[in-house]
Amino acid sequence: MLEGIVRESIGKKGTKALRRDGYLIANIYGKGLENIHAAFKMNEYIRTVRNKETLAFPINVGGKEMNVVVQSYESQAVTGNLLHVDLMVAQPGVVTHYHVPVVPEGEAIGLKNKGLVHIAKKRLRVKASIENVPNSINVDVTAMDVGDSKLIRDLPALENAVYTDADRVSVLSVIKAK
Repeated sequence: MLEGIVRESIGKKGTKALRRDGYLIANIYGKGLENIHAAFKMNEYIRTVRNKETLAFPINVGGKEMNVVVQSYESQAVTGNLLHVDLMVAQPGVVTHYHVPVVPEGEAIGLKNKGLVHIAKKRLRVKASIENVPNSINVDVTAMDVGDSKLIRDLPALENAVYTDADRVSVLSVIKAK
């Protein structure tokens, strides 16, 4: 479980001091809940997010345990270091929007014809309760050749969940290698 601290000061001076000490600044929010300004050790946070097996993961901040989902993050432009992360509390039974990762499955025919699988949308926006959200959206690419693409309308429908992106949006395609 990821351990965090509650930030006393949310000003610029306190934020810079926490970052200097190796902390990642985070805001935790949820429907009907009061916002929590928190900080996590940078390395522990990255290790937890990389090794999680589900969309939601448990944290402990100020003695309160909760399951959260990463909604957005901000990184430094040159170094790529994380600066800030927004975490949403995954409340059971509450229907809201989640960003679910897209995972291509199989080996496309177009790879043998000097093509590359290009993922246009790494995450799809899905509206559902946390119990019904899939951990990933698997897209079969085995029958795709160079120039083929999969749109959201081509994906199988989800059980108890809906895609909220437009159905004409391209998810992935096989493009010609340069």
